[in-house]
Amino acid sequence: MCTSITVNRKKTIIGWNLDLLGMEHRVRIADSGVYIEINDATEGWMPLFGANRRGDFVGMPTCWPFDDRSDPKEDGCSDVIHLDIDLLLEKKTLPEIREIAERGPVYSIPGSTFMSALSDAEGNVLYIIPGQGSLYFEKPDHKVLTNFSPFKQDSEKHPWMGWDRYQKAEEMLSQCGDGFDVSDCFAILKEVSQEVCPTVVSMVYDVTDRKVYWCEDRQWNDIRCCSF
Repeated sequence: MCTSITVNRKKTIIGWNLDLLGMEHRVRIADSGVYIEINDATEGWMPLFGANRRGDFVGMPTCWPFDDRSDPKEDGCSDVIHLDIDLLLEKKTLPEIREIAERGPVYSIPGSTFMSALSDAEGNVLYIIPGQGSLYFEKPDHKVLTNFSPFKQDSEKHPWMGWDRYQKAEEMLSQCGDGFDVSDCFAILKEVSQEVCPTVVSMVYDVTDRKVYWCEDRQWNDIRCCSF
């Protein structure tokens, strides 16, 4: 599961709930960013989510239901995981990744449709849905992505698609004013957090002030902070 939130009001604020079941994770702090890493059996610790000092943020919700159009079809095509890592580690910029996504197909891994929820220091947003396409939004007032394809909306049903989380986040954002800040974002993340597929990390990036805040395992009174 997972929930990604981007808000551009007086500040650019990014929110992210990582909902994860049965995988080892850790939060790693570096001079260049705050990374949520997953321990992959083949690759080891992979920085798949988080914020960098340049102002980029990477989220990667799973798309439910799975769409087999995201399975790799040919060699040499871009895959969503390495595009995400390249943005997070500042090897590519958001415009460069947008160009790649609009130029040709982007795939996921066999059997799983991982989506990209990417943003930059200006608050621009890029969604990549492997096998379906990409969507770019220039500094939107706000954007929310959960676990359904924005191309399909709720036309296909799945217990983990997160339509309820999407609607709740949209409702809460509609009631927030221009002063939307870190505490407001955490309030939304708390409201849409999960227990069955548990929310293991909740992260908020104050892009304007270059400060990253996070807590683990829904411990909302134990929030850590890192400044760039």
